[in-house]
Amino acid sequence: MSGPARTGAGVRRGTPPPVPGPWPRWAADPLDELAARLGESAAAAVHPDEIAAILESDGMTDDHIRLTYGRENSFALAEDLFARVPRAYPEPEPPRTAVSPWDMGLTGCLLRGLVFALPGLAYVLGAPFLASPPGDGSGLPAGTDVLLVGTLVGWAWNQALAHRAYAWLGAGDRRSASRALLTGAPAGALLGTVAALAVAGPGDGGATAFATAQALYQGAATALLVLGRERALLSALTPMTAGALLTLVYDVPSPARAALLAVSGAAVVVLAGREVLRARGAAVASGARGPGRRTGAGKGRAGKGAAAPGGAGAGAPRGPSLLRSVPYGVFGLATGTLVLHAVLRNTLAGEAASGVVAAPGAVALTLSMGPAEWLLYRFRRGCDAGLRRSTTPRAFRRAATLVLGRCLGAYVALLFALLAATTLLWIGAPVPDPARATGLLLIGVTLWTGLLLQAFGAVTTAATVCGTAALLRTAALFADPPVPAVAAFAVPVVAAAVLTALVCVLLGRATAHRR
Repeated sequence: MSGPARTGAGVRRGTPPPVPGPWPRWAADPLDELAARLGESAAAAVHPDEIAAILESDGMTDDHIRLTYGRENSFALAEDLFARVPRAYPEPEPPRTAVSPWDMGLTGCLLRGLVFALPGLAYVLGAPFLASPPGDGSGLPAGTDVLLVGTLVGWAWNQALAHRAYAWLGAGDRRSASRALLTGAPAGALLGTVAALAVAGPGDGGATAFATAQALYQGAATALLVLGRERALLSALTPMTAGALLTLVYDVPSPARAALLAVSGAAVVVLAGREVLRARGAAVASGARGPGRRTGAGKGRAGKGAAAPGGAGAGAPRGPSLLRSVPYGVFGLATGTLVLHAVLRNTLAGEAASGVVAAPGAVALTLSMGPAEWLLYRFRRGCDAGLRRSTTPRAFRRAATLVLGRCLGAYVALLFALLAATTLLWIGAPVPDPARATGLLLIGVTLWTGLLLQAFGAVTTAATVCGTAALLRTAALFADPPVPAVAAFAVPVVAAAVLTALVCVLLGRATAHRR
């Protein structure tokens, strides 16, 4: 139908035809038929202009709209349709074959938790070399301060090192990640050894040697974990694990204990060196095969970030800033201090407590880190689903809070179950008193919420809260007069509450979940 064909004898050419009057009651309104035909397209529109675009794409001219529907133009018709059709915003479910980026197998996370916990068996196997002197009565290894200082320095350094290596891997530069591990792991081992020597006394030779081996292991294990070689690390720890379990039924001679510890330690260091060098070599070979890589004045991706030795791209940015890794190191130091305060609570308070009191809590916390990582992925996957279902910011915040409650509740329940199991299975371990058990659970909440904030890039916030709590707990040990136990216990309570509230506030915003 064209304009000239519909022009009557009494109407001047070029004048729009008159708009028809209201439809009789007995006649069907053609707008109802149009609304039914457009269906989901009109219901999903967020503005009348979207419907107008649909009408015009169907070829409806203003003349046709005036004659058929009695509206002036497509925009007037679209406004009526927008007002008549209820809003509905259907969101299609993702295809069954699609893999969520937050899908993580539980088996891999459990394996990581296992390799986190197994190194603790080295203290069981090396107990004769760290035995307390006669009349000490503490039951803790000799030179405990040496071991604790070395452990904390290693935790802090290797947290920062792991972040830097992961930052290079995220930028697609595996060669620079390998170089960071190759230089950072030995530097961390040296730093841990120097820190242990700084606090060692005349009779702490055994503890100093153990701390040195521990520092070497921490650096090598960090490299293997960053490169995804958990199974290789587990294999290297097998001799030491078998020896520690054998001590439960047989008094293993000291030379055999030393040999098993040396074999496992050397295996971890050798495997780490091999994997780092292999990754570096593969990255170099891949770069050599790529056309135009590492040539010219730093053009392309190879010219950015870490420049090639010899000056190629010397004026280009040097990759991830070292300062960005500092908060991760602070977070590792702070959480390590809080863990030691919770595990060695009775001993640090000056009570006569044996080392067997601290062991179940330490094992439970380290074993729980594997499931904790899996629950972090569950939180992100649950929030992704909440983003698809929610239509308002308030609805998403409510959905994210519910997911947080489920994941955090599951972690606390799991940690409690692990604490009960390790206490029952550890020979001679007493049942922890309510204050001790509650303190361990609070530290678990602090760790998990801090790791969650760290995963979303809010590591400075998490490090600040945990660092403040660690400083307050440590200062309470040296306060004169002594700080009441209730006041010291309030520190982890407040830290856990603050971090949980921060997670609700910061991660309850949809913009925090952008990929």
